[in-house]
Amino acid sequence: MDARDADLKKELDATLRARRELGEDYDSALVESFLEKVDQRIDGAVERRVRRQFAEQQMVSARDSRAPRVTDSWGERFGFGVVSLVLAVPLSAIGGGVADLPGLLVAWAGIVGVNVAQAARTNPGLFRGRRDDD
Repeated sequence: MDARDADLKKELDATLRARRELGEDYDSALVESFLEKVDQRIDGAVERRVRRQFAEQQMVSARDSRAPRVTDSWGERFGFGVVSLVLAVPLSAIGGGVADLPGLLVAWAGIVGVNVAQAARTNPGLFRGRRDDD
């Protein structure tokens, strides 16, 4: 039993003592008075819970607003692809001209690696595989 229950029990005991002293004529007034105190107690508890939940929601939304957002727009993906292809031409020429086929393969491995890293960044679940929920 916590302190609030003890206070409510004291109120009930006081109401019952008052009934014994005043008689049955005041039953409805005493019951109304006790119920009003119970209503106030319930209203206070509900108000505290609502305030707590509201504060928790504000904290969650504040945390979410500070979280870094991954931008995955069509324009960003398209731009990255175009830049990747434009840079692939000189990198291929340099790699192939300096080290022949191995240089060309290293240049393209780098290009593919950068594109795979970008795809993984913008689509976090891309390489996890598919799960069948059936």
